[in-house]
Amino acid sequence: MELGKKQTLYVVKRTDFGVYLNENEEEQDGFVNVLLPRKQVPEGTQIGDQIEVFLYRDSMDRLIATTNTPKLTLGECAKLTVIEVGKIGAFMDWGLEKDLLLPFKEQTGRVRTGREYLVCLYVDKSKRLCATMKLYHHLSNESPYKENDKVTGTVYEVIEDMGAFVAVDDKYQGLIPVKELHRKVAVSDVIEGRVASVKEDGKLDISLSKKAYLQMDVDCATIMETID
Repeated sequence: MELGKKQTLYVVKRTDFGVYLNENEEEQDGFVNVLLPRKQVPEGTQIGDQIEVFLYRDSMDRLIATTNTPKLTLGECAKLTVIEVGKIGAFMDWGLEKDLLLPFKEQTGRVRTGREYLVCLYVDKSKRLCATMKLYHHLSNESPYKENDKVTGTVYEVIEDMGAFVAVDDKYQGLIPVKELHRKVAVSDVIEGRVASVKEDGKLDISLSKKAYLQMDVDCATIMETID
């Protein structure tokens, strides 16, 4: 049974407060069962039936199953809304009863209640599911884009001497180098740009400008508007 993932498990035991599930068809000594609360149990469920569930930890830090579908699973990235900012971090709505914690140390910029931020789901050292805004190692380098393609992405981190890191399509690795940052961008900004180059490892360098001969026309028009 894997924390943070959807999986199909067997019903091995019934109780007044729900059913217990296991990856084995029959209950066996030494195997951990996980509770699916009664309100989540499909009508007519019997011992031996299979149910697709998502595993996470409840407010008592116990492993628990749900038939609800979260907005992201382990290793995936998605935009979630901050419900509250507390003493240990921000709590985000991810579609389950218990809100998802975004620890302060996993934030790449200040977050605000009511706003959406792109995060990825991971398991921390205490074996709890948490969110992170540090997406560099969670994004793919295998994008379908080539040089001069137009792309859209979300800024997830800005480093002064490197540039702005961008999640292209919220799943591919991209960077707006410092030399291409002709305007200020901030974490959670959605940008539109052009693929300036594709690195050997597949990472995308992104420019916010059009190709030189096209950008000249744009710049000239901007200057004329300013003069007028």
